[in-house]
Amino acid sequence: MKTSNEIRKQFLDYFSARQHEIVRSAPIVAKDDPTLLFTNAGMNQFKDNFLGIKAPAAPRLADTQKCLRASGKHNDLDEVGHDTYHHTMFEMLGNWSFGDYYKAEAIEWGWDLLTNVYGIDPDLIYVTVFGGDADDNLGEDVEAVAEWQKWIGDDRILRFDKKDNFWEMGEVGPCGPCSEIHIDLRRPEEKAKVPGAELVNADHPEVIEIWNLVFMEFNRKADKSLVPLPAKCVDTGMGLERLVMALQGVKSNYDTDLFRPYIDFLEREYGAKYGRSEEETIAMRVVMDHIRAIAFSITDGQAPSNNKAGYVIRRILRRASRYAFTFLGINVPFLYRLVPVLAEIYRDTFPEVGQQQEYLGKLIEEEEKSFLRTLERGTQLFDEYLRERAGGERLINGAFAFKLYDTYGFPSDLTRIMAEEKGWQVDVAGFNAEMQKQKDRAREAGEVQTGDWVEINALDDLPVFTGYDTLEGTARIMRYRTLETKKKNKTRKVYQLVLDTTPFYAESGGQIGDTGTLRKGDAVIRILDTKKENELIVHEIDRLPEFAEGDWEAQVDPERRRRIKANHSATHLVHAALREVLGQHVEQRGSLVSDALLRFDFSHFQKMTEEEITRVEEIVNARIAEGIALDERRAVPIAEAKELGAMMLFGEKYGDQVRVIVFDPEFSIELCGGTHVTNTHEIRLFKIASEGSISAGVRRIEAYTSDRALAYLGDNLATLEQIRALLKQSQDPAKAVAQLIDSHKALEKELQKLQQAQVGQLKEGLLARIKAVGNFRLLAEVVDVPSGKELKSLAFDLRKDRKNTVIVLGMVNNGKPMLNVAITADLESAGTFNAGQLIRELAAEIGGKGGGQAGFAAAGGRDAEGFPKVMAKALELLEGA
Repeated sequence: MKTSNEIRKQFLDYFSARQHEIVRSAPIVAKDDPTLLFTNAGMNQFKDNFLGIKAPAAPRLADTQKCLRASGKHNDLDEVGHDTYHHTMFEMLGNWSFGDYYKAEAIEWGWDLLTNVYGIDPDLIYVTVFGGDADDNLGEDVEAVAEWQKWIGDDRILRFDKKDNFWEMGEVGPCGPCSEIHIDLRRPEEKAKVPGAELVNADHPEVIEIWNLVFMEFNRKADKSLVPLPAKCVDTGMGLERLVMALQGVKSNYDTDLFRPYIDFLEREYGAKYGRSEEETIAMRVVMDHIRAIAFSITDGQAPSNNKAGYVIRRILRRASRYAFTFLGINVPFLYRLVPVLAEIYRDTFPEVGQQQEYLGKLIEEEEKSFLRTLERGTQLFDEYLRERAGGERLINGAFAFKLYDTYGFPSDLTRIMAEEKGWQVDVAGFNAEMQKQKDRAREAGEVQTGDWVEINALDDLPVFTGYDTLEGTARIMRYRTLETKKKNKTRKVYQLVLDTTPFYAESGGQIGDTGTLRKGDAVIRILDTKKENELIVHEIDRLPEFAEGDWEAQVDPERRRRIKANHSATHLVHAALREVLGQHVEQRGSLVSDALLRFDFSHFQKMTEEEITRVEEIVNARIAEGIALDERRAVPIAEAKELGAMMLFGEKYGDQVRVIVFDPEFSIELCGGTHVTNTHEIRLFKIASEGSISAGVRRIEAYTSDRALAYLGDNLATLEQIRALLKQSQDPAKAVAQLIDSHKALEKELQKLQQAQVGQLKEGLLARIKAVGNFRLLAEVVDVPSGKELKSLAFDLRKDRKNTVIVLGMVNNGKPMLNVAITADLESAGTFNAGQLIRELAAEIGGKGGGQAGFAAAGGRDAEGFPKVMAKALELLEGA
């Protein structure tokens, strides 16, 4: 039986023998494509090649690409685990032609590789072709049909519509008809009952697509029209996991050697058993799939976080942890222990996992610990919710279920499972309504409608960037467009253009984009920002040009660029200094280089000490004072750069030639595309303003350079002088402040004693005011205490050692009414009263709402004038009980 490594190698060797250049996988995190969070298909990195904007590295390419489908148009997250063949992260084997071969070769080689090299029985294969689409005015792909008829019978060539056989990366971009190859892996007796042709594209787990041959012909525009591409191209994608399943003779992707090591580990270490039950099997699949998505995303530079791509990764991690918690009984961090298993599986193909194994493990473990704490707190809230509503309708409010989902990571199915265990149900419709509200809010917060480019001049290649050598130059406008950005129902128009030659640096590598002007005669266009769209340099402008033709004079804002250069070069120096002070484990995990400050994120698992921060500052400032000249090396072969010892960031895709930035070969050598000072003297001064944690295992430094650093120090010095003046202490203000703090603490303790004594006296007076109401006793009073803390303490003291009593206490704090309800333990255990239910009725009288447990509940309100109604209603409730 062939191993997955052998199968992958056979694919690459096959196309290498047919003059395809084998290229590396792009990072799984999409860097410069505003339409994508993740690389979701093998063609993503070749988008500009298809559009004719950039020449490909070779007319024929092949690779294995790390893909992630957990967001956007292509999202398989919800299917993962519940079937045997969908994944979030998967490998896509692909071969590419850019204006070279087309349908005949792609189809012939696809058939030859599967049947002759891999030895798949031709009788197991079905193929699909595009049957046409009236809306796009496209007919049946008769060319593909004719090519397939050379290799397979007509009864196995199936026509499908646009949904299944017209491939599109997203709402806009390269697209075209496709021809899918499906394989029928059922037993003979099952095939005799139902022909495979009836099960193609019917989500049957054993009649599955394994290879998609896409014939890129068009570019989908924002207005939904199709425009022919400059050249017809081939883009194929074959899921390695499905191919391995077929060739290894198993019925599930998870039974292949790509996943068996995880199963063995989970069974050995945690007592799980694959196949023992449906729930346990699904949970193990989720864990096995998700650890791959998590690890590959982190190694490619995207740590779990609370926004955008980081939020997706955190959601995937929590989904895996939650399935293990619920169905495998694993209530401790464990995903991090799968990292060595993953590293071994991909040791030769994707060695970056093994290279970052220690960091990966620590980061994932910290994320798991955080989620388990959140899960525990959510479970407590769930139990409290049920206790408060004991005796009422056994239905969990949709808004509460959504709160568990949104705040504590509880998907609705987990809430449903927990509810069913207690004999409750969940208001699913209410949950869905809350979910829709959130989606609507997110869409209103920021929605971009892509506009189509207006071509002024043909763009045959990428714009030429001249900004390393000059801040000005002559340029021609090649294309422009208008985008509409919607935010909170307000529409803002954004104008963009592309130049043939530009000195404006496009935001990338953490460095912000340049600003400046375009001038022609009296006409002036302000450049507000410069960004990358894939590898296209796009300038955001304040208005569209009235006449776009001819030469324009481009000018970068020189003062802003000067500050940016100083901050970027200082970032390289601080990176080297951190590694010297903290250790060689420190690696860049993100950065922001602006004209105002520099922000540097790095891998480290503990807070830096004041001594370490000072030492880093000393090292950087010493290098600035040395006046180290910039050694910039362009077009350096990647192998040579590695020999130089250049720092290479995980998650970046480097070409065959790179730019190397050196500030003393014994100190700082990095691959970098940003702009830099020519000598470290130009940085002048470096000062760290803050250091802190941004996520598990990742720290952040914010710092200033040059005049901003001087201003920062000047502001701090001015503040210190004010403190000295206030304290009338010029020699040792720190000692004087410490004495003030000690004195303040002592006074607080004295005040607390006095307040406790006051509350004690108040308590004695209140006990005398408890009165009988029907069969119960009631204390309902508005009291004067210092804060809500004392009010709660008083309520608990009054509740203690008493029986058959309901306590209702109110107070006014800074003009706002507060209410506490406590019931004695005998009434609570008997279920006679519930403080949480009582307070919901009473709080309405002060214009508020609240909640709590059966024995104690609290509320805040808006109208203190309502307290008499509160006390009257409390009396009424007890009289009617």
